[in-house]
Amino acid sequence: MVKNKMKPMLPVLKQVPPQNGEWLYEIKYDGFRAILELSKNEMHLWSRNEIDMLPFFPEIKDILLTMKEKVMDLLPIKIDGELVILENGSKANFGQLQMRGRMKSQERIEKMGNQRPCKFLAFDLLIFNNKSIMHKPYHTRKEKLKHFMEELELPLEPTISSPLSIQYIPFEKEYKKIWDKVLTYNGEGIIAKNKESKWEEGKRSETWIKLKNWKSVTCFITAYDSTNGYYHIGVYKNDSIFPLGLFLFSLDPEQKQALNKVLRENGTENNKGILTIQPSICVEINYLEWYEQKLREPHFHRFKLDTAPEQCTYEQFLLNEANIPKEITISHPTKPIWKKDAIVKLDFIRYMREISPFMLPFLENRALTVIRYPHGIFGEPFYQKNCPDYAPKFIRTNYNNGINYIICNNLKTLMWLANQLAIEYHIPFHTIENPYVSEIVFDLDPPTRKEFTLAVTASRMMKKIFDQLNLISFVKTSGNKGLQVYIPLPEKTFTWKETRLFTEFIANYLVSEKPDLFTIERLKKNRKNRLYVDFVQHAEGKTIIAPYSMRGHEDALIASPLFWSEVNEKLNPSQFTIKTIQDRISKLGCPFVNYFSIKKQQPFEPVLNFLKNNK
Repeated sequence: MVKNKMKPMLPVLKQVPPQNGEWLYEIKYDGFRAILELSKNEMHLWSRNEIDMLPFFPEIKDILLTMKEKVMDLLPIKIDGELVILENGSKANFGQLQMRGRMKSQERIEKMGNQRPCKFLAFDLLIFNNKSIMHKPYHTRKEKLKHFMEELELPLEPTISSPLSIQYIPFEKEYKKIWDKVLTYNGEGIIAKNKESKWEEGKRSETWIKLKNWKSVTCFITAYDSTNGYYHIGVYKNDSIFPLGLFLFSLDPEQKQALNKVLRENGTENNKGILTIQPSICVEINYLEWYEQKLREPHFHRFKLDTAPEQCTYEQFLLNEANIPKEITISHPTKPIWKKDAIVKLDFIRYMREISPFMLPFLENRALTVIRYPHGIFGEPFYQKNCPDYAPKFIRTNYNNGINYIICNNLKTLMWLANQLAIEYHIPFHTIENPYVSEIVFDLDPPTRKEFTLAVTASRMMKKIFDQLNLISFVKTSGNKGLQVYIPLPEKTFTWKETRLFTEFIANYLVSEKPDLFTIERLKKNRKNRLYVDFVQHAEGKTIIAPYSMRGHEDALIASPLFWSEVNEKLNPSQFTIKTIQDRISKLGCPFVNYFSIKKQQPFEPVLNFLKNNK
């Protein structure tokens, strides 16, 4: 019998991918490395420090209990993997995982496990049916692991949308394909694994190579701590020095000796061993992310002898930190866009980059209409349907009814549009690939934001109906004064005429139940301060504001997906702004995370048949 605890095999950090030999590539997820052990009498999730993490992550234990009976004949089993909180299919949120790991209260652990469950992402099979297969080639172990996951009907790729908390990390044969994915979704990096590599316990091996998705900042050294060897760095924010944190690693001995000599000759040391220096020595630092106001995993890259300290600015740091595709040049980043809260173009660009993993799936293969504000929201906006002649070659288009629409299927296109100050993104209710309806959307439009509670009342009534019909629904703010309720549908299935039966029925039901609150009257003057249930807008050729799009009004509000539990008397559209939305997603996740996976299982046909038979 193999001993219980094992030191994991570790990769070697490199700056460039391997050039010789056969290699396979996996996305690297930023989490807690863990080895899952399942035997007939025990189950454990061992950390690198040989701590059993299962008590802290009961959502993993729950699925292991359901698995155990199915795999009893194959035990004991050991699987190598990563414990994560997924932000998207290619990126994990390490900060939120750290918070989970620090929790002591069992009640709070259980609550968070239900609210935002962790995933164990399996990437290697070590022991199977009480036999070690660590000596087998990587591709053989991987194939066996995949087959095992298939037999248990576990997800074959990392996904937030599945409630199953044990998932498989696939590999790619093409480096560029997987690296482009990591860049788009702002992932941590990749692991290159030699196809024939063995699993070597406790060894850092050149047969596994770690390639990180570094960001970089050009900054200046402000101090040196002689007690621990760390260098303090910063940039100019207006006329003051903004601290970025500390770095230590990747300076070679000669560089370190030369740097310390200059610091001692030009700096001032206090009685605590801190030697300070006026901004003069500029360096380029690689790091993983800007987290809690400091650089995470900072590494020295090179001296910037041709850079003046005055060029090391906070604005440039934020622009570089956004990790925008190299094909896109951001113009006039300090241009004011919103007067309220003093939002400049750089703030908008950073928002669009950060929200892109959540927004792009809703824009994919949709004929896009944008509203551009070239002078900020103070100036005159205009609708843009046709792709302009000056658009770069990578912009994909679709010609329909005399209009050459932009199709925004990738980060480059989205960031190009953002640089053009396309603030609002409006999409039709179907894709360019087929004329059938992709989703039903009800637009609940109160007279003004003061009557927003009318939208709350209407949406809750609708949710109750949909639940009774076993329909899965989603809700978001319009980004202005109302709410929009979504029912995703199977693709290439239902026509506009068929969905109109349903939308009209629901609208008429609401009005019949609460005629003093709701109306389907299109003329505003005849609505008498009631909420307009706009089912007519759900039609071919019409559009709706995309999830997470900003709106071009003074409050800089966002069309924000909501959890149904949030739709109550406390809800207010002003809660969802450019300054709050990313932190909200980081802490709570995206309420629309299951949106696309729901489509195939949406039981809309029985409802439709009932309406047809009772016309």
